[in-house]
Amino acid sequence: MSHAPLDVSRVHMVGIGGAGMSGLARILLDRGSVVSGSDMKDSRILLGLKAAGATIFVGHDATHVRDLPELPTVVVTSFAAIPQDNPELAAARALQIPVIRRSDLLAALMRDHRQILIAGTHGKTSTTSLAVVALQQAGLDPSFAIGGQLNKAGTNAHHGTGDCFVAEADESDASLLSYAPTVAVITNIEPDHLDFFGTAERYYQVFDDFAMRLVPGGTLLVCLDDDHAARCGKRALSRGRRVVGYGTEDAANRHPEIPTLAALSNIRHAGSSSHATVTIHNQQLDCASGTSAHVDPATLINQGSREAKISVAIPGDHMLLNAVAAIAAGLLVGADFADLVAGVSGFTGVRRRFEHKGHVATGRFAGTDVFDDYAHHPTEVAAVLAASRDLAVAENRQVVAIFQPHLYSRTMNFAKEFAQALSLADEVIVLDIFPAREQPVAGVDGRIITEHVTVPVQYCASMADCPELVASVVQPGAIVLTIGAGSVTVLGEEILHQLDTAPEVGN
Repeated sequence: MSHAPLDVSRVHMVGIGGAGMSGLARILLDRGSVVSGSDMKDSRILLGLKAAGATIFVGHDATHVRDLPELPTVVVTSFAAIPQDNPELAAARALQIPVIRRSDLLAALMRDHRQILIAGTHGKTSTTSLAVVALQQAGLDPSFAIGGQLNKAGTNAHHGTGDCFVAEADESDASLLSYAPTVAVITNIEPDHLDFFGTAERYYQVFDDFAMRLVPGGTLLVCLDDDHAARCGKRALSRGRRVVGYGTEDAANRHPEIPTLAALSNIRHAGSSSHATVTIHNQQLDCASGTSAHVDPATLINQGSREAKISVAIPGDHMLLNAVAAIAAGLLVGADFADLVAGVSGFTGVRRRFEHKGHVATGRFAGTDVFDDYAHHPTEVAAVLAASRDLAVAENRQVVAIFQPHLYSRTMNFAKEFAQALSLADEVIVLDIFPAREQPVAGVDGRIITEHVTVPVQYCASMADCPELVASVVQPGAIVLTIGAGSVTVLGEEILHQLDTAPEVGN
């Protein structure tokens, strides 16, 4: 790609209703660009974009590009989600209009900002969201693009007045290599997206390459609790990059080669929240703004305090690690420590990340809570179920997991690992595979997971049958989770309705 600025005065977006694309559309509209776009189905997202000033088409047709009042200066799409023979893409190429990836558009929008990019196999959306609310609390008003909707703000993107731009760096198709971060965060690294990368080694390599994308004076921030992330940090150090770490005190001691900026201790969980002490270590650190000054982190902290207690209103050690990553990233762009702590402590979550869908107050299943989570990798499934277990144990509550596998390739690669993770629940229901961009594979369905689950498990081929099946296994006061990156999210309301209206036994 050329290094000349991309002309985004008139942008047409194919697949504009997606989480990532719709967010960038909102930023473009806020910046005064003319925005048009299409998607296969109408939705609340499309209605919102139309109300904000975008020209919206339902369905795909070449005329959506050709017949606009003025031709677009660029057409944007997700190469993974939209076929390359799409008629709108074909029309754009015939008219010699540049066709680019979403990541190229995001890179263009971030061009004049200090970029805070959150990468990693797991935790990108939550960590990005925590960083946003922390920086907002610190008064920096960052621009941001997130893969999920912030519950408090009610949006997944914003064009801010500050000079920082916070975004997820998606590794699934190596698009994270489009960016030039001032602060690059790596939460963890674990093989995934092998349909694209082919081997685990190539997957690891993309994170090494990402670390080398730092701007002069930029900083790589790695989670020391994840050995692969720490190793990536050590390799970046050996290549002359500035690297600091965050994580638990024990992890910091395991990786002394990487200076620890922020460490967690005194971790505890109470109900649906998590608590810890965060300590800022006192080593000398170049200011990530690119100045030549050496800044003691203690001088960045309000009233010279080096320690604070944090609380996150979502259970799990992984959420505390995400919170300390957000605090450390904020320190690296000069934000006030006390404000950052207040920001993460006021975090109310992201849609589809341990999102509370509702509570059954009365009747046969009184006390039952239904949650929804986007987890679609075995480690993510294990994390959300471990957090649910912590929540359940204190009150002796049952945990019921409804899991929809995402992608045939991922299901085949990790069937046993998914089964092991799901076995943390008391009861498991596995749905059929959500194919997304893939074609069905003969003989492969959710049963390749159920055969390895070690707790009571059922395979449910039809989502329509699932709410009734849940009612047949759930106990009063249970924690019920719908888990997966596909259409399983719609089941939460249906399960709540089924449990709310279930007749008493004997009636």
